[in-house]
Amino acid sequence: MPVSPARPHASVQHVPRRPLSQEAGIPRTLIEIDRDSAEPLYRQIRKAIEHGIAVGTIDASNRLPSSRELARELGLSRNTVNAAYQELVAEGFVESRVRQGIFVNRDMRPYCAAEQRPVHEPFDWRSRLRGHPEDTLPHIEKRADWAEYPYPFLAGQVDLRAFPARDWSRALNEALYQPHARYSLQDSIAFDDPLLVEMVCSRLLPARGVEATPEEVLVTVGSQQGLDLLSRALLGSGSVVAVEDPGYLDARHIFVRAGARLMPLPVTAAGLTPPPTLAGVDLLHVTPSHHHPTNVTLGIGRRRELLTLVRESGTVIVEDDYDSEFRYQGSPTPALKGLDTTDQVVYLGTFSKFLAPGLRLGYLVGAKELVRELRDLRRYSVRHPSGHTQRALALLIQSGEYHRAVRRYRGQLMRKWEAACTAVNTHLPWHTTPSPGGVSLWMTGPEQLDCRRLVERAQRHGVLIERGDIYHLGEDPPLNHFRIGFAAPPLHAIDPGIRILGRLVERQLAGE
Repeated sequence: MPVSPARPHASVQHVPRRPLSQEAGIPRTLIEIDRDSAEPLYRQIRKAIEHGIAVGTIDASNRLPSSRELARELGLSRNTVNAAYQELVAEGFVESRVRQGIFVNRDMRPYCAAEQRPVHEPFDWRSRLRGHPEDTLPHIEKRADWAEYPYPFLAGQVDLRAFPARDWSRALNEALYQPHARYSLQDSIAFDDPLLVEMVCSRLLPARGVEATPEEVLVTVGSQQGLDLLSRALLGSGSVVAVEDPGYLDARHIFVRAGARLMPLPVTAAGLTPPPTLAGVDLLHVTPSHHHPTNVTLGIGRRRELLTLVRESGTVIVEDDYDSEFRYQGSPTPALKGLDTTDQVVYLGTFSKFLAPGLRLGYLVGAKELVRELRDLRRYSVRHPSGHTQRALALLIQSGEYHRAVRRYRGQLMRKWEAACTAVNTHLPWHTTPSPGGVSLWMTGPEQLDCRRLVERAQRHGVLIERGDIYHLGEDPPLNHFRIGFAAPPLHAIDPGIRILGRLVERQLAGE
């Protein structure tokens, strides 16, 4: 599709002292400059003339005003106008003729006037795009302006005020000086920052009961990239992937787009229910620490049962450990990867849930042969994650500030978790026993509750929550579930926001 010329960014802020004559080649309304704009004035002039040439509002057969004339009309210096003209000449939009003046370039004239521009049919991009017709799954929809709402109970977002901005800024700055600058700025081709990999192996994984060598670790652009790389390496048309139901919707999209067929496994209050066999299943995706989206924890007995099943079937387990740091009662359960003796478990970790989703950094732990293949796949898509971000994060962990910040944030989240648990059992018309970890609460209301209507009505009252039906597979998912994320809103907003939500729930159940 032809791209229409962009309109000049300058707004109407200056009225010329007297109109430019039409014979001068530029209508008086074409050039309007904004003296308060951060954009230099000469660039505003250049863009306005460039736009006029492109759309045909400048008479290509006439001379443009001289720099003196145009400077006088706009109340600017000749140097400013000359700078604009020089750029236009250099870029071929206009030409300067000796003792005649400045004219639109002859080569551009056939395209200047609107009546001379040929009319073409828009390019048919739909016929060229492959698309994903087999992917009919719903999508997780989250508002881009969520921070503007007073009660943003969205999982996956963080409290922006909790980010360790000063420590992160210090680490970013240090990463630009020797001996760190090399790792921040060089093209690392397919390799990761060795200091960050060392920190993952020595400071992060031991707390989850996982031992790994640097050759078994791959830094990713968030855990989703890890899922994408695994799908490209291990799945294809006809592959079978077992997934939790309800479960992580984005992972399902990735698997389906790789050509795989999904096999749902039910989730109860004890977590994923292991099937009698995993024979014929190529990959099993699980979130055992805090199940997505219900937050229940997979017990140690079921973990061992799954490991026995995959040893018998040859299935690969992908353990998505996205927020295991945030447990508020009891001790964390050992990671599946820490119990694995056959190297069939691939472990995914992320920094997004703690630091910030926008930083897009995570890591993958797996067998050396697998990591080598994934590194090669990553090289020809994004090459490697930002070296500067990797080195800064490594320095943050090495200094101890990362773990201090995690402890502070866990304390803040625990207070929010307590406030949210109290609020839902105070304001919602049913009792809830929340899971002792995670960053959200999974709500199950009466069967007549419609989460779709509730989400829409709550948004109109400044409350953002997530509908629960989209996390279920099947054509007729239950509608009485919804999700309350408590990480993003400030502590003082949790009770009043859930109070509003409770009134809306009661009105819906009453048939209003």
